[in-house]
Amino acid sequence: MPAEPLRRLTPSAHPALRPDGGNEPRPPETPAHPPAAEPAATTELRPPEAPAQPPAALNSSIGQSGPAEPAVTAPGPGESSSAVAEPNPSAPPAPPEPWADAPGVRQIDFYLSRFPRHIRSQRGLSENTERGYMADLQSFREYLGREGLALTDMDRPTLRAYLAWLAAPLRDGGKGYARVSVSRKLTVLRAFYRFLVQEGLFRSTPVPSGRSFRLKVSKTLPTFLAHREAARLMDAPDEETPTGLRDKAILELLYSCGVRLAEIHDLDLPDLKFSERTALVRGKGSKERQVIFGRPSEEALHRYLNEARPLLLGEARPHQALFLNRYGQRLSRRSYEKLVRQYSVASGGRDDVHPHTLRHTFATHMLEGGADLRVIQELMGHSSPSTTQLYTHITKQEALTAYLTHHPRADAPANPNAAAPDDAVAANARLPETAAPDDTDTNSPETAAPDNRAAADERYAWRVS
Repeated sequence: MPAEPLRRLTPSAHPALRPDGGNEPRPPETPAHPPAAEPAATTELRPPEAPAQPPAALNSSIGQSGPAEPAVTAPGPGESSSAVAEPNPSAPPAPPEPWADAPGVRQIDFYLSRFPRHIRSQRGLSENTERGYMADLQSFREYLGREGLALTDMDRPTLRAYLAWLAAPLRDGGKGYARVSVSRKLTVLRAFYRFLVQEGLFRSTPVPSGRSFRLKVSKTLPTFLAHREAARLMDAPDEETPTGLRDKAILELLYSCGVRLAEIHDLDLPDLKFSERTALVRGKGSKERQVIFGRPSEEALHRYLNEARPLLLGEARPHQALFLNRYGQRLSRRSYEKLVRQYSVASGGRDDVHPHTLRHTFATHMLEGGADLRVIQELMGHSSPSTTQLYTHITKQEALTAYLTHHPRADAPANPNAAAPDDAVAANARLPETAAPDDTDTNSPETAAPDNRAAADERYAWRVS
């Protein structure tokens, strides 16, 4: 049974707050009130149209910030014109869906127009999180319209039907979302109905809590680069060009600091402190933290700021953005993604490397080097230690190699009279079920099987030098 709504505060009970201005019939779930004559000025109280835009229009704005980069015929690395070109304003607007004018859709549109202010002011979430929440709620808006439901119709069977529709394949009339995406949309829906409780539409939320209604999502281990892969990626940019100097500084900062894409995108010039080799970044929920960078990053940043940034800025209006595109504007998020992927391919690596891959690489290499888990958590800005502990699972190969290298009984044969097997055969015999991950350099000293203790000590000395 759905939770009993407080009908006195529903938008259809107040003609001045209803999306139709009080001129359309009230939705069936709201009580009958005598329609009040409204002056012409009350039509300005209609909820804004922006939150109710189609998902495609909303998703196209995700990841964009600042003036759009004009389309050009010869884009540089990470600056594809297709990634930042503006939509054609002369193109005819897409026809509205047949369900877009349903009473339930008009009701959710009203509350969607008020939800962003709640996200920013009361929850203190970032602009990126706000955009993600609004995009995820568009699926629920579409489901209400297609099924002819209202917000007050929510109960456990309705929720199960909605989640099944999200996960169903496209050929079966569903949306075809992965399980992790469905779980994220469920989390957003819980937050939205808690907001509706504050708005007075419900006495208690009709969406079950995470304890009583949970989706099982298998956690996948993050991918990372091996040491040699990361070194080749850092050397990929052409440092004889302004964009190459800029890209070199970007790659060094991503790898040495482990920052998120949104964090490096929002970096400004005053955020850098070269005297301390630190940068002030703003993470999730507008939380600030200091990250540390090393000498290679410092040198790359100095060269970029002194040699490349003035040329990129040109005659554009000066501003505080750290990394600029060829037009003197802040580099877009999508450009960061493209340049990391393109330089990975150019250096002989994979084509699925993302800025977040370098964040995973930063944490993994710190952990392999012996850094404390709490230190890594602080540097990465994780609010929970369990998030950082995920990286302990991807260093098991390193732990096995360290055991075989340093334990005195690791290489002792079971039969003292038996001949010692070949090193490669012995390594495979010890670890028959363990395979090197796809992104691990099996020729590196970190993953190669040890020949003897002297060679192992020599490799270890090379690692820490």
